[in-house]
Amino acid sequence: MNLFIFNSSIGRKLIMSLSGLFLMLFLLIHLTVNSLLLVGPEAFQAGCEFMELPVVTIMVPILAAGFIVHIIYAAWLTWQNRKARGSVAYASGKKSETTSWASKNMFVLGLVVLGVIAIHLSHFWAKMQLPHFMGTEGVPASQAYDLVANIFRNPCWAVIYIIWYGALWFHLTHGFWSALQTIGFNNTTWYYRLRWIGIIFATIVAFGFTGITLFFALGVDKLVH
Repeated sequence: MNLFIFNSSIGRKLIMSLSGLFLMLFLLIHLTVNSLLLVGPEAFQAGCEFMELPVVTIMVPILAAGFIVHIIYAAWLTWQNRKARGSVAYASGKKSETTSWASKNMFVLGLVVLGVIAIHLSHFWAKMQLPHFMGTEGVPASQAYDLVANIFRNPCWAVIYIIWYGALWFHLTHGFWSALQTIGFNNTTWYYRLRWIGIIFATIVAFGFTGITLFFALGVDKLVH
């Protein structure tokens, strides 16, 4: 079974799918916590304190492993597909115009998403969670709201993050239905259902994060809070 998973194309796609679904679940949790920014500093502080609980903190290495596995297998599958079919990248099944473009550019979209994730980690995780792992003092939860506000009030960073959400939207529109198709939901009826559910899911995630960024970039937070 292990040899099948690691040495076969179907096995590698299965690992890609499962790690991708795990990361999508994290995105929903991350969006839920970040939505507390719209409520106010106290609510977001409570969300940050919840994320610092040991039962949540222990998930950080697991999340990191999920990212690493997903990235490695994405690169592996892309290389294999290009080697086998020339310029045709990792793709599967029927596609609409949107998912067809996304499926052909999944690796490039993934690199864009990964690049801004690195920036995102340096902006927030490295200043808040990482110091806890290192046994030093980082930005406390009581100052987390101001940290986020200052980043998103910078027009350059706001634009970069919004472009990131756009790339993430395209990545998710294909990745959602492709992941579920790989694990068995691959008949004609489920294809159309999952395609639209994937678009709805990607839109909620991308527009949710965009709305939070614009909340600070346009100064709405100063009017509300």
